[in-house]
Amino acid sequence: MRWDSQKDGLLGQQAFSCVSDDNSDSPEFRGITFHEIRARSIINRVPGASRMPFEWTVNPYRGCTHACVYCFARRSHSYLDLDTGLGFDSQIVVKVNAPELLRRQLGSRRWLGEHIAMGTNVDCYQRAEGRYQLMPGILAALRDHANPFSILTKGTLILRDLDLLVQASQVTDVGISVSVGFTDPDLWRTVEPGTPAPERRLDVVRALGEHGIGCGVLMAPVLPFLSDDPTQLRATVRAIAASGATSVTPLVLHLRPGAREWYMAWLAHHHPHLVRRYERLYAEGAYAPKWYQRRITRQVHELAQEYGMGPTHAGMPRRIPEPVEADPAEPGTGAPEPVQLTLL
Repeated sequence: MRWDSQKDGLLGQQAFSCVSDDNSDSPEFRGITFHEIRARSIINRVPGASRMPFEWTVNPYRGCTHACVYCFARRSHSYLDLDTGLGFDSQIVVKVNAPELLRRQLGSRRWLGEHIAMGTNVDCYQRAEGRYQLMPGILAALRDHANPFSILTKGTLILRDLDLLVQASQVTDVGISVSVGFTDPDLWRTVEPGTPAPERRLDVVRALGEHGIGCGVLMAPVLPFLSDDPTQLRATVRAIAASGATSVTPLVLHLRPGAREWYMAWLAHHHPHLVRRYERLYAEGAYAPKWYQRRITRQVHELAQEYGMGPTHAGMPRRIPEPVEADPAEPGTGAPEPVQLTLL
């Protein structure tokens, strides 16, 4: 693995597979390999930050057991000589020193207390967090330094840290968004197999609101020809509104290298009749045509207004960056064209 030369300075690794008889190993971890590493830096500057809504990210994990077939971050695994398909889903890099390293960096005279975004690459509340419990230390450090931050997640595990989130919100700006692209249970089981069910994610929105933490929903991704029918959009927005979300922001699927190949293979297996339609829709590149994006955005915003929600969440940046790989970066990678919001 090409880790020694990577930008965030990974200091060695210990890899092991969670298939032992140890009682601490839940069956949900079987087949997953964790690569434990110690990083030199945990606050990473986003390349091309001047064009982004925030400059700094914290990512305690690489790879994601959510196994979303469309995940844009798949490409980042290739930078470590890891597979972007099943390898991304099962080879998880864990920065075991993330909490103490963050606390040290936040206390540095060079750190100016800028906003830190989490969950913009892979989910910091994926299942691995249940084993490693890195986020409580990370949140405590941010709280103690009154450093503003935001979290984007599909993980219900965030509710474990509810007390810390409430405490942090009392001393600094905290923005939380949950990702729910659709509510169709059959679609969810095949396209997001490692995630909590959409209704469980909306329970997170509801619970956060009940504790005074407003939570927006990224309706992401909207999948062309699979979740974009007007009746489907209405059902999803209605469920989001019922959860008490402060806002809903639609994001149309985008297919960058790494994710594109994996998603199209999934599509050919589960919906072969749609392959040609996707090839035509995404013929010009990673993004759906602007006319399609505008149509979905208009429909969802109209529904949001009907259900009494705003289109964007004040607690989160209006634009979330494309995978520009702040940790580590592919040599020469720059900021991509900011066509639309992107998804973790």
